[in-house]
Amino acid sequence: MRVAALDDDEAQLEAVSQLVLATGHSCLPFQSGKALIAALRRESFDLLILDWNLPEMSGLEVIGWVRQHVSDPPPILLLTSRTDEADVVEGLNAGADDYVVKPFQPSILRARIAALFRRAYNRAPDKVEDFDGYSFDSAAEAVSMRGDLVTLTAKEFGLALLLFRNLHRALSRAHILEAIWGRNPDLPTRTLDMHISRIRSKLNLRPDNGFRLVPVYSYGYRLERLDAGRSAEADA
Repeated sequence: MRVAALDDDEAQLEAVSQLVLATGHSCLPFQSGKALIAALRRESFDLLILDWNLPEMSGLEVIGWVRQHVSDPPPILLLTSRTDEADVVEGLNAGADDYVVKPFQPSILRARIAALFRRAYNRAPDKVEDFDGYSFDSAAEAVSMRGDLVTLTAKEFGLALLLFRNLHRALSRAHILEAIWGRNPDLPTRTLDMHISRIRSKLNLRPDNGFRLVPVYSYGYRLERLDAGRSAEADA
């Protein structure tokens, strides 16, 4: 999972980043709300961890921007020194999905992060996952399409499963590359585009089959499930 952490306290930001990394996720640190918003315009994240009291732009203002401008926004956790009951209520009413008070207990923050991921993404990585006729077996790295086995490479399998798990959500190129190839991959520019083209063909992700795998200009890709009416309209 890809996490963005926002805090103007460098030591606090480092502590949160290291905790997230230790749980097996990646973490991109930001020290200003404006810097995070600039990143959100071009990248996607699975979780935002935000401080409240920040110079120039508060954590609540960042939440407001995310709720207004990010389609299918990720879960948001407020991590703040504000402890009053009224503050907790205000933070949750502003759009935060959870609220943790500083100084945080590492075990509690890890548990809250895991709970947000479970609620938001409902993953079952050790089981077969089914998506509208497509069945993904992560243990065997095998996928079947309406009962017929489709041969994919390991990277193609990972990419296809990532897209199906995030159906209707735009994923940035950086997000996809990091999830499938690791951080800062040294890859030719067209590598991702070639893999997208292959899984589109192998899995028949086309309007006449009820799906559309589309590029999002200057951002990344999105897999869409079309209803019967939209599918027929796309074929027309």
